[in-house]
Parts: sequence; structure tokens; C-alpha cells
Amino acid sequence: MARLSRIAAIVVLAAGKYRHTRLIAPLPTVLCILNPVLYVPVRRWAAGGVCESQARMDGKTVIITGANTGIGKVTARDMAERGARVILACRSLQKAEEAAKEIRSQTGNKNVVVHKLDLASLTSVRQFAKVINDAEPRLDVLINNAGVMACPRWETEDGFEMQFGVNHLGHFLLTNLLLDLLKKSAPSRVVTVSSLAHAFTSGIDFDDINYEKDYSREESYRRSKLANVLFSKELARRLEGTGVTSNSLHPGVIYTELSRHREELIRGVVGEQLSKVAIKIMRGFAGTFGKTWEEGAQTTICCAVAEEWQNTTGLYFSDCVPKETSAAGKDDEAAARLWDVSERMVGPKL
Repeated sequence: MARLSRIAAIVVLAAGKYRHTRLIAPLPTVLCILNPVLYVPVRRWAAGGVCESQARMDGKTVIITGANTGIGKVTARDMAERGARVILACRSLQKAEEAAKEIRSQTGNKNVVVHKLDLASLTSVRQFAKVINDAEPRLDVLINNAGVMACPRWETEDGFEMQFGVNHLGHFLLTNLLLDLLKKSAPSRVVTVSSLAHAFTSGIDFDDINYEKDYSREESYRRSKLANVLFSKELARRLEGTGVTSNSLHPGVIYTELSRHREELIRGVVGEQLSKVAIKIMRGFAGTFGKTWEEGAQTTICCAVAEEWQNTTGLYFSDCVPKETSAAGKDDEAAARLWDVSERMVGPKL
């Protein structure tokens, strides 16, 4: 999405003299008109891999964070269709209830429930984990899906930089608090949604892990996604022999609600009128060369249910198959250090 933002900004600046026109068509429409022969194969290529597993999840419980929209919602629907008990862990109970109602209606699975979880609050994370540990007899799959992207330098309730706090620390604490239940339910899986963005940073800055100096929205996001990869890798090492696997993944380039802060940034830079053009271009590129929510959810679903990956752990997936991470994503020493630092940040007695 960072590339799309840069492309959009360049095109908008170049097309500034046309800011009064209303005849700007979405890019997919333009491509269809100019070259309909190319559009179909390009879309097929962009769609990526598909989870072909027909595995049932009857009698199993799945928790998905941020499941009220985007690929999280699609993943929740898929798990419900497979017969699982699905727990939507979301910040907004209203949006989560609406999503759960829709999923129940679409799948006929009434065992879709909602619990409050605000990953920007360690208190909320602990409260959620207590509810689950007290009420649920098992947990077969934990999908760390929720996230925030390219927001201003906000802080969480506990004073952490927002992207690192939500994308990494919140999920770090949540996973650790649910580990006993996951082990009890083994074989079980932890699936962490990262991003290819992790490959565009050189590493975690342990001297400024809370990003208090020279804050960059994009770099903060990249580091938080690298933290996801390193956390998943170190978790896999620590869980060897327990029957609990841990893998991370890149879902693909998808235009979801995560992009809202980037749109706000564009409005602030080029103004309301030009920003409309920029956002249309970004959405157009994403609509053509990116994935739909359904396509973007496939790798998450694959990691959660595919029989062939049941015993696979410590890997990074994209398009439903294992892929190489960046050099920073393979740094075992950094992964172990990040774990220790994260433990200190979230406090004693995980």
C-alpha cells in the first residue's frame, strides 16, 4: 500500500490542472476499456493462492481479532461455514454484533459469539483473556488479525506507540495469556497476520522501540509487521513439542479500513479535491493489482485449517505457501531479544 500511495501522489500532482473535472474513472474501468484482454489475466494473477482444504472444524473453537470487517470478517465466515465455534474479538461491540449476525445468517451457524477486545489497552486484553479462560473449555486456533496502519503518533492506553502497541504488544500479551488453553487443546495453531511491509525495514530499533524520535507512520508500520514475524518465529521455538504451532503470513495488498489513516494523510497534503483523485487512483490500483477481502483471507484460512500444514511451525506464508522472510525476519537473536523486551513492556505475570 505504501507503493500505491506514492504512485497516487505522483499522478495527482501531475494531474493537478484537471482538478475540476468529474470525468475520472476508476482504474479497473479504464483498463477494461483500454485492454480487456489483459484485465482478466492480471486479476487472476493478483488474486493469488486459494485455500483448497475442505477440512471441517466441528467441535473446535477459533478466536479471530478484528473480525468485524475486512479479511478478519471473511475468515470468521469461513470458520463458521466449517462448523467451528467462532469468537469475534473486537474493539467495537456494535460492529462486531452486526458482523456476527450477518455471519450467522449466511452460514446457519449460530455458534458465533462476540467479546470485547481493545488491543490498545492491556487491561482490556487481560479482561478478554480471563473471560475466555474461564468460559471456554478449548481453543484450537488463535488468529491474530487486528491491526492499525499509518496512523499519527498516537499512544495506547499504556503509553506505547500505537502501531507497535496494537499490532505487536497487544497480540503478544493475548497469545501468552491463552497459551495454557491452546496447549490443553493441542494440536492447535496460532496464526499471526503480518505483511510484506516487514521486508522494507532493516530491523527493530531497540534503542527507540517506542518510536519517540523522528516518528514515521510508514516505518512504524513496517517495524510492527517485522515484530509480528519475529514474535511468531520465537513463539514457535518456545512451543516446540507442545503440539501448538505458530506461523505468520502476508495476506496480500488489500484495500481495507486499515487504509483510512493514509487517506487522511493524503487529504492533509494535497487538499480535499485532489485527495479525491488520489484516493480513486489508490483504490483503482488496489482493485486491479491487489486482492479482494475474500482473496486476501485465503492464506489466513489455509494456515488455520489446511491438513498439510498441521505440524508446520515457525514459517512465513504468502499465497497459501511458505515463503522467505527478509533477512531481518530471520534474525533469531533479534526475535529472542524482542520477546524479552516485550515481556518487560507488558508487565510481570503475563
